[in-house]
Amino acid sequence: QVQLVESGGGLVQAGGSLRLSCAASGRTASNYAMGWFRQAPGKERDFVAAISWSGRITNYADSLKDRFTISRDNRKNTVYLQMNSLKLEDTAVYYCAAHGSGSMTSSNSGAWDYWGQGTQVTVSS
Repeated sequence: QVQLVESGGGLVQAGGSLRLSCAASGRTASNYAMGWFRQAPGKERDFVAAISWSGRITNYADSLKDRFTISRDNRKNTVYLQMNSLKLEDTAVYYCAAHGSGSMTSSNSGAWDYWGQGTQVTVSS
């Protein structure tokens, strides 16, 4: 069992940056693959990025890989999402996810085992 708590969301102007954090608790949290998804009002939950337990494998949504970077610090059981050059359309609730297969970086939200409560990111003009 893994518990996930996101933080770092907030209000930012277009063109700005934010770094989201997701702290994982649980005895084997560092062994889990981690991912980020986002959901805008009235839309489906979309894949953003994922990272394997070792950090060696990453996967990004094609439209975001030039602006977003996923990373992790297993000493802190924390995964990060650095978001640069934010756009109005990046406004969404961002969710952290975890999967017990440490190498899994699927873009399919149904494949992930555990979810955080989400953190709101609002980009203003």
